[in-house]
Amino acid sequence: MRHLISAADLSAEEITALLDTAAQMQQVQHRTVKKLPALRGRTVVNLFFEDSTRTRTSFEMAGKWLSADTINVSAKGSSVSKGESLRDTLLTLAAMGTDALVIRHAASGVCRQATDWVDCSIINAGDGQHEHPTQALLDAYALRHHFEALASKDEGEAGFTGKKVVIVGDLTHSRVVRSNVILLRALGAEVTLVAPSTLLPSGVGTWPATVTTELDDQLTDADAVMMLRVQRERMSGGFFPSAREYTVQYGLTKTRLATLKPGAAILHPGPMNRGLEISSDAADAAASLVLDQVAAGVAVRMSVLYHLLGGADEETHD
Repeated sequence: MRHLISAADLSAEEITALLDTAAQMQQVQHRTVKKLPALRGRTVVNLFFEDSTRTRTSFEMAGKWLSADTINVSAKGSSVSKGESLRDTLLTLAAMGTDALVIRHAASGVCRQATDWVDCSIINAGDGQHEHPTQALLDAYALRHHFEALASKDEGEAGFTGKKVVIVGDLTHSRVVRSNVILLRALGAEVTLVAPSTLLPSGVGTWPATVTTELDDQLTDADAVMMLRVQRERMSGGFFPSAREYTVQYGLTKTRLATLKPGAAILHPGPMNRGLEISSDAADAAASLVLDQVAAGVAVRMSVLYHLLGGADEETHD
């Protein structure tokens, strides 16, 4: 691996290897001293042009726990705010000896373009309405652990093959959904996308997933349900009549929660709009993996940095 721009850049074998490494990395979170020397001497710059709590913090922790020199740069604190082009900013950071740039930007395709501008590794932390591959990896990590736990109780198979994952919500403005469809399909899961017709992305019919506007029909046999945030800050028009109407039609309410089969996982990439796309009953349910996703974020991003920056080719030290 040189860069991680899209979930499509990863084969099923590479995905499995990243998740396996993440499982080893997660053990660090339970130590008193949360440090590995694997990336000592490496420099990672987190360049975020959009607000973020989970992604930026987890990338920062991931780099530091691997002993890399980790630096956070926001748009407001960079020369971009003075009129410098993105290309010049990236070239400047790369010239300082940066080994990896973690980029979040509002424009789709920026991370792919960056690979043509600089020689260091580029990690896509979310580009416009395109993709968010590390989010899909941590979602898969949390799901894999959940399926393994069920299998240990003789309640199903441990793998993704044949598992039905239903993704519901604002598909048009989501970069998470694109990466998840690609990655979950690569692992063998069946993916169903549910949204009002006004929030279905252009060309979604060509995606390797079942697409429908009816939610209730899809819940009873789902092995996992992922609710996506309604991104009202990106909406300039009336995508649905009202918040209440959206909840009635597409929210994971207490009533819908009761229709899920035992052991069906509930996921949300966050931040959540409680009471809109997901009820507190669902968010805090026993089968909710919301906090598991957050916890997996650091381990998965440690794994990505480790593989990209050459740590996977070296002996692991505890």
